Amino acid sequence: MRLVLASNNAKKLVELQTLFAPLGLELVTQGSLGIPEAEEPHVTFVENALEKARHAAAHAQSAAIADDSGLCVDTLGGSPGVLSARYATLFGRPKDDDENNRVLLEQMDDKEDRRARFVSALVAVRSADDPEPLIAFGRWDGVVLWEPRGEGGFGYDPLLFIPSLGKSVAELDAATKNAHSHRAIASQQMLALMREVWHLG
Repeated sequence: MRLVLASNNAKKLVELQTLFAPLGLELVTQGSLGIPEAEEPHVTFVENALEKARHAAAHAQSAAIADDSGLCVDTLGGSPGVLSARYATLFGRPKDDDENNRVLLEQMDDKEDRRARFVSALVAVRSADDPEPLIAFGRWDGVVLWEPRGEGGFGYDPLLFIPSLGKSVAELDAATKNAHSHRAIASQQMLALMREVWHLG
């Protein structure tokens, strides 16, 4: 079964291909099919993921899955939240991982409460008008560091420290990240849903 990933993020594709390998799905990016990116007008991860999944399914005329994810910081009222990928642009800076990290550190400069979490909402649909979208949600708790640590991963990985693992996300090897991450938690839920509802695997 072909599943269109409503993203052009190559690193996200690699992560999800690994996580969904047990089902034997053929995961392809929407960009490889010439599908433009969907608008993300909503304030919640779930609504944006559903929007993206429906958009990809409509253009590809096949099943699609979308991940909307980001970093939620308690003391910032949940920001950057759904704006995580373009957080820096809210402050007149370029859309860039390093800029996003710099802006976050500036916003956290005087904050003692550093609690935060990575959040992932995964939504899968069999078609654009599927009345029963599969929805999975993962949270990965940590604290925001005072400066970046590690070279791996992407996004805010260098800034989120996972106390239970004693490392920042960017310091983890891929296997460890794929075993513990917000996306891994959501993916395990999604695998179970696809087996139960779509009768895959």
